[in-house]
Amino acid sequence: MLDKSTSPQIFVNHQKSRRGLSRIFYATSYSWSGLKDAWEEPAFRLEAMLALVLIPLSIVVGNGLLEILFLLSGVFLVLIVEILNSAIESAIDRFGQEENELSRKAKDLGSAAVFVAIIFCTIIWCTLIFKNIWIDK
Repeated sequence: MLDKSTSPQIFVNHQKSRRGLSRIFYATSYSWSGLKDAWEEPAFRLEAMLALVLIPLSIVVGNGLLEILFLLSGVFLVLIVEILNSAIESAIDRFGQEENELSRKAKDLGSAAVFVAIIFCTIIWCTLIFKNIWIDK
């Protein structure tokens, strides 16, 4: 077993020692920084712009609060998965641009996750549009 007192500390996470409002303040600033970094990604910008259209449209398409929340959940899922995909790509790129099968696999899996989230969001929107425009008329 590794003794923490004798092992060298490679990384000190100061956030772990913060408590109360200080911790919330710093966590929020890190989150805003992450959102700024995400905005630098063209795919995230495109999806965010689409979200700006879909969020108000969800009130028109959704029939009741639960349907609106379901429509919004699909939109936010795409944004969340895109941010995670960008994080994976950044972590992989940190180690270099040379070709590596595991790096390729990690990036492709992240991309596949975004693709599945987009398909899920599309299914939600198409189903509720069809239901509320043609069936419930």
